[in-house]
Amino acid sequence: MQEQIKIGSVTLNFKHYSGVDLYSDGAIENDLLDIVKNHTKDEYQKIIEERASWPILYHLSDQRANIVEWIPMSKDAKVLEVGSGCGAITGMLSSKAGQVVSCDLSRRRSEINATRNKDCDNVTIHVGNFRDIEPDLDKDFDFIFLIGVFEYGQGYIGTENPYEKFLLMLKRHLKKDGRIVIAIENRLGLKYFAGCTEDHLGTYFSGIEGYTADSVAKTFTRGGLINIFKRCRINDYHFYYPYPDYKLMTLLHSDSYLPKFGELQDNVRNFDRDRLVLFNEKHAYEDLVKDGLYPEFANSFEVIIGPGFDTIYSKYSNDRVDEFKIRTDIAIGRNGRKVIKKFPLTEAAREHVYSIRDAYAGLKEKYHGGDLEINDCQIDENEGCAVFSFVNGVPLASVLDECIDKDDMEGFNALIAEYVKRIRHNEDYPVSDYDLIFSNIMVNGPIWTIIDYEWTYGKCIPAKEQVWRALYCYRLEDRKREKFDPKPIFKKLGLSDKEMKVLLEEEYAFQKYVTGNRKSMVEIWKDIGRKVIVPKELAMNPEAARAADCIQIYMDEGTGYSEDDSIFPEEQYDEKNIVTLNIEVPSSCKTLRVDPAFSPCLVTILDATWNDDSIEDGTADISVNPGNGEWLSDDSFVFNSDDPNIEFDLTSSRLSVKENNKLVLKLLTTLVPKNAADAVAASVKSNEDNDKEKISIIRKIGRKIKNKRKERREDADYDELDDYLDEE
Repeated sequence: MQEQIKIGSVTLNFKHYSGVDLYSDGAIENDLLDIVKNHTKDEYQKIIEERASWPILYHLSDQRANIVEWIPMSKDAKVLEVGSGCGAITGMLSSKAGQVVSCDLSRRRSEINATRNKDCDNVTIHVGNFRDIEPDLDKDFDFIFLIGVFEYGQGYIGTENPYEKFLLMLKRHLKKDGRIVIAIENRLGLKYFAGCTEDHLGTYFSGIEGYTADSVAKTFTRGGLINIFKRCRINDYHFYYPYPDYKLMTLLHSDSYLPKFGELQDNVRNFDRDRLVLFNEKHAYEDLVKDGLYPEFANSFEVIIGPGFDTIYSKYSNDRVDEFKIRTDIAIGRNGRKVIKKFPLTEAAREHVYSIRDAYAGLKEKYHGGDLEINDCQIDENEGCAVFSFVNGVPLASVLDECIDKDDMEGFNALIAEYVKRIRHNEDYPVSDYDLIFSNIMVNGPIWTIIDYEWTYGKCIPAKEQVWRALYCYRLEDRKREKFDPKPIFKKLGLSDKEMKVLLEEEYAFQKYVTGNRKSMVEIWKDIGRKVIVPKELAMNPEAARAADCIQIYMDEGTGYSEDDSIFPEEQYDEKNIVTLNIEVPSSCKTLRVDPAFSPCLVTILDATWNDDSIEDGTADISVNPGNGEWLSDDSFVFNSDDPNIEFDLTSSRLSVKENNKLVLKLLTTLVPKNAADAVAASVKSNEDNDKEKISIIRKIGRKIKNKRKERREDADYDELDDYLDEE
């Protein structure tokens, strides 16, 4: 074997490679190598969306690099990356530093890394066990990165006290004032209490319970990491908190800037495995934030060992087209005060960021003499960013939430009226902020300040349309806000249903304009198809059981199903086992799920309409799927589970959606013993696997039976059905 080869401009060093890959994700690595050989990085997003696979998303998503992108680094910095894997982080480090030395156990993964980053002429990858490579490494690195690696310390070092020895070994290779960066899961991350499996083992509560001696990886609590640092005599360290976690981070908080109440809403994304939902994480986080406990229960840590940074918060908006990809930071300025900075993440986005200064000037002129302040904006050419003052206060959205929590609808309506009055100042002026939503207005006593006006246009947007969008976005973010009915306000503003339908279509068009044809993470999560399992018992009084024919309804507005927000409708099955459900559905609902019973059953959809349009004949473009059941016909299913569920996909662009919609379902449900349901499901599955044509015949027969039921001639014409069967 050659000791050293080149793939493009990247050097691979095999001096310490044993000839066997000691770590592998299996056959998916062959797929990854094929992808990076035959596709450019610009094509990765399309492949992620087409494949709908967690390993493809994990290894190829550009959002993986967010965890290091925010870190300030000089262009001549020398970087060591331990555990570089398939190169999701390596390319970003190469673009920021002068020299990158990477290490990985696997030849195949290193080949993937080198191939995808083949244009990086400052990267060398050493293949082999780190213990063998380490003596040959230089001792003057500015940064050493361990992204998802420190938890494998036992495997890397393999001695007593491996984590302490790992850190001490790494410290030998740092120059003075150099930094070690560790990204790792929190053993007590809230998502693990709420029902996510441990990332490395795939088992429930393994980390919370402290792991077993033979665990392949071991994560730590905040205090556990601090104890390791102290045993290594490391006293200069700084904790950051990536959210939802470090793998696909969108927010980064710190001890100097912790989350605000209601800020953490992206909690259900179990891309890797099915999960339970044992409680509402958003509500749990809200109380933890109020009590100052977020650092103990954050899902992940990013720890900077060594001198800290001025940045205390980062927010990524890079699930967009290149022209709009940005990062928003809060940093400590030279005068010790907080400042806000918006950075373009691509060259194409520079114009967008710099145009915010023009937006500031236009809005300043529009609201001159009114009751809305505009947060000032300057362009820093040296840093290449827009700079804003940090505004103290409380977001208007949070003030409104307080009213809802106190059931103070009078106060709520007064705030909305004040908002309408203030934004109507100089309404005809040809500059408008399309994104004038409640969370972008900071309230400090009588002073209301617009703090984010990224989407400002040189045209007049009527105030009533801005009010509609502000209320639409507000209600979309949290189901509890649906307690407030906006219809009286819309009526007072003179907004008709037709106008609101047009505004909703414009909102969808705007989101597509910002993201291009790129799928959101919610859509990708749904395509990957991991299950979110809510134990039925959690919805029940422990003193009483639900009836087997009880119905439950869930609505997913982009963050998954929540037991807390589920509905037990008043409608019940009649003596013929038929029920008609009239379900009010907000425009924000992406998927609606109906659990027709708490028992194995046979279900037929006798009728289904959406806003009076038929679903059965395709007038209403809604996809129906028996989540954990099997099709019997075009409208009948068998469920051999105590948790049967039918999903209605409401995301079609051809579906007519109003602010408030009505889904009417007429169901015929027959409870059956589990062994009978098992037999029917197995038979259907066997037929489906062996002969697709037979399934088509069964569905035709099912339609015949349904028609007979509708005609109430169940007993009269079974000879005709027998003849039909014989023909088929």
